[in-house]
Amino acid sequence: MELGLFFYLLLGCVLLNTAYYFYFSKVTSYKLENPKLNNTPVSVIVCAKNEAENLKQLVPQLLNQNHPDFEIILINDASIDDTQYVIEAFEIQHHNIHMVQVVNNEAFWGNKKYALTLGIKKAKNEHLVFIDADCRPATSEWLQLISTSLSPTVSIVLGYGGYEKISKSFLNAMIRFETVFSGMQYLGYALRGNPYMGVGRNLAYTSKQFYDVSGFMSHMRVMGGDDDLFVNEAATSQNTMVALDTDSFTTSKAKKTWSEWWTQKKRHVSTAKRYKRKHKIALGAFFTSQFLFLILAIAGFIFGLHWESIFALVLLRYTIVMIVVGRGLSRFRESELIPFIPVLELVLISCQLGLFFSNTSSEPKRWK
Repeated sequence: MELGLFFYLLLGCVLLNTAYYFYFSKVTSYKLENPKLNNTPVSVIVCAKNEAENLKQLVPQLLNQNHPDFEIILINDASIDDTQYVIEAFEIQHHNIHMVQVVNNEAFWGNKKYALTLGIKKAKNEHLVFIDADCRPATSEWLQLISTSLSPTVSIVLGYGGYEKISKSFLNAMIRFETVFSGMQYLGYALRGNPYMGVGRNLAYTSKQFYDVSGFMSHMRVMGGDDDLFVNEAATSQNTMVALDTDSFTTSKAKKTWSEWWTQKKRHVSTAKRYKRKHKIALGAFFTSQFLFLILAIAGFIFGLHWESIFALVLLRYTIVMIVVGRGLSRFRESELIPFIPVLELVLISCQLGLFFSNTSSEPKRWK
């Protein structure tokens, strides 16, 4: 390949890739405004499958939320541990806790969307907030902050859910980096008026919005996607807002082995191919620009193709990445990862490529 053509290919990848970073970098510069608190009644919905111990920690924190009027819907999704008894004990002690008992049936066996649908039907309030059983609200202001933007015109609020830190664990560092990177993208896209996904461990929407799109029916047979596929179908530039106050975040327990994390990510990645075409093209082009940049840069250095010019492009690209992603890591309380951005990005891109090929042969069949 001629040097000129090689250089322009690399330049094109750098320009396209950095354009994406500028696009979703709005999440790092978004100015928080003091929210006008909304005291509309809220239903908090938690889907639990074999989560007895986690519920013992989560529910007291939910009960301690600074909100004047809320109920908690705890869904026991056919658990085989003590989840049912833990929920029953809370229900007896607190009038605003209600249990939904899910019994597997042949049509929807092991389907979280079926369980969530039953929980939504049980909820008495129109404003719904979702959190996973292994999550923890950042503060007692979480419920107020994640739900306060819901209104007749705003029917979806996207929140951020991070992961607990495990010291001296590269896997944990990679999980936290990937979570921030993903959050910067979907929250940044939403701030640009182009929402495409959300995470069920910190998400709010109205029951009217749920029923307006017939709930999860268009993707009920897909094992994942109770959060991102729903948002991808229902969210628009007019009806969606984001919650970026650190008090509105949640924290989950991170996977501790590569195999567990790989299985979790396979489930997440398997839903992306069902996004709207414009989102698949945009996300695919971004990943392609990242991958080709790495391949071309490495090839250029190996074969000595005018290394000064290649080094200048690599330096330009990584300077922008360090600034944008570094600010994102700081915003989402992961600033200690900033020095390791190049390494973590390289590992993440490699894993994403592996997940893509892995899911072409088999997809997850259960949510847990």
